[in-house]
This record gives sequence, structure tokens and C-alpha cells, in this order.
Amino acid sequence: MSRIALITGGNRGLGRATAQALADDGDDVVVTYRSHPEEAAEVVADLEARGRRALALPLDVTDHASFPAFAETLTRELGDRWGRSDLDVLVNNGGFEGTTPFGGIEAATVDALYAVHVRGPILLTDLLAPRIRDGGRVVFVSSGLTRYAANPLFSVYAAMKGAIEVYTKYAAKALGPRRITVNVLAPGATATDIGGGMIRDDERYRAMITANHAFGRVGEPDDIGGALRAITAESAGWITAQRIEASGGQML
Repeated sequence: MSRIALITGGNRGLGRATAQALADDGDDVVVTYRSHPEEAAEVVADLEARGRRALALPLDVTDHASFPAFAETLTRELGDRWGRSDLDVLVNNGGFEGTTPFGGIEAATVDALYAVHVRGPILLTDLLAPRIRDGGRVVFVSSGLTRYAANPLFSVYAAMKGAIEVYTKYAAKALGPRRITVNVLAPGATATDIGGGMIRDDERYRAMITANHAFGRVGEPDDIGGALRAITAESAGWITAQRIEASGGQML
């Protein structure tokens, strides 16, 4: 029986690369999206072309009041499409960077960062935990910025990711009796559309960052997808409560 993975924010960037990596490993995938349903449809078509079953569902992780209805829809779709009611893998990936310059930090931005990177993943995981099979996998996506202090514009973003790294340890302890591993993956600088695609598209900025990389380049989405595939693999069942950085040796 194929595993089923749920990936939030799976319509683009790291979420899309993760969906592809897990599909190539034989997993069926449910991706969520907040906007751009056409991107989510493209992901589903791509995964199906790889021979896997896939589904896209809308979800706004800032709207926690909608989570129970989402869970009901997910359970119904799992039953209709897969003949089961549980998941094997949950990847909390959805997010945005939200700049917060010192001297000009806006409360609305702080609240939005908290809603997306802390409150949403915690409440969604808490709600879906009974629907994750024993021996399953949960991953929270953090950032290399929790280890190294870079541009102060991302101070609050990094702080929120730090909070979810702490929560990971407690979730791992709570779900340990069910043999569900809970880990956090911290990507380094990666060429996605986050920050307006600055790392991906600005050659000067990318050169500045790669000067501090052991590998001499920034990451690509497939690098992160591969890392997530590794820590959610069946063979990774003895790894839990860990922060795993996938950064190509950034800022060593």
C-alpha cells in the first residue's frame, strides 16, 4: 500500500519540490494551496504523470477556524479516493518571509508571521495528529536563519521559526508512544520565489551569499525536496525531535 503525504503550501517552491520527491519515492500526495489553484492543478497533473495519485485542497493556514472543515473534507477525500481515513506523512511547509526592519516593525506583519509559521502549523498538526498512522512522519519547515543571524529584516521571521523548532521537540515527545517521528528541516538560502525571487534572480545577492557556502552555491528546491524525502523515509524511523539543516554548508 502506498503511503499518503499531506504537504501544506504544495503548489510552488519547496512544497512542490517535496511533492515531486515523495512521488518519485512511491508516495501519493495531497497538496494544499491558499491561492493560485492553477498552480496546484499543475502539481497534481505532474504527480499523476509520475504514476502517483494526487489531490489539491484549498487551505488558508491563518484561518484556524476553517481547520475542522478542512479535516472533514480531507477525511472524506481519503475515503473516496484511497479507501482509508489516515495519513502517513504531514509536512508543514506553507509560509512567507515577511520583512520586519528595526525601527519600522509593523504589528500586522508580526501577527501575520505568527499566524502562518507558529499558530497555523501547531493547530493543524494538533488537529490532524489522530489522522496520522502510527509510525508516521511529521515535519516542520524552519530556516537556516535560526542558526546564523543574517539580514535583520528577517529577525521576526527567524524568531517564529525558532519557536516552531522548540515546539517540534514537545510534539515529538507527545507522539513518540505512537512511533510518529517529528522533526524540523531548516533550509539555507534556496532559489525560490520567496522574497520576490531575490536569491533566485539577483546575481549580485546570490554571489554574496555563496561566498559563505561550503558547496559554493545556493540551494535549489530539489535539494530541499531530497532532504525531506530522506527524513520522512520509512528507514528514518529512529530519527525524531531533531533540527536537520539542509544548507550546503552555509555560514560554517
